[in-house]
Parts: sequence; structure tokens; C-alpha cells
Amino acid sequence: MKTPDQIKADFLAKGITISQWARDNGYTPRQVSLVLNGQIKGRYGKGHEIAKKLGLKLSAHSASSSVAA
Repeated sequence: MKTPDQIKADFLAKGITISQWARDNGYTPRQVSLVLNGQIKGRYGKGHEIAKKLGLKLSAHSASSSVAA
């Protein structure tokens, strides 16, 4: 899992904007910004999908693997 600041730093290092990542992954830039800024918690729905793709949350498969270890 990464923090929002780590994800933003990764985007900067790769030369990717939040808007570009959002469009490439089928989301609006606003939705992604709200998740990265903590205004949407990402517990369910689109926010949850975005958080998982960004690496803010573990996928269900990864979470069960790390618990079993």
C-alpha cells in the first residue's frame, strides 16, 4: 500500500498527471483527485475502485494473502 503523497510523487517522477491517469483508467480527474486528497474515503463504489488501482488499498486477494502469511 502507498500513501497519497507517494502516489503523487510517483506520478511526478513518471511525468504523468492525475488527469492523464484518470482518463487512461476510465475515471474523471475530479474523482481521482477527491480520492487522493481524502475527500472520498474509497470504502465502496468508484472511490474504492480508484483507491485499489492507485495502490491506496490492498485488493481482496492481496489482503487475504498477507493475513495468511
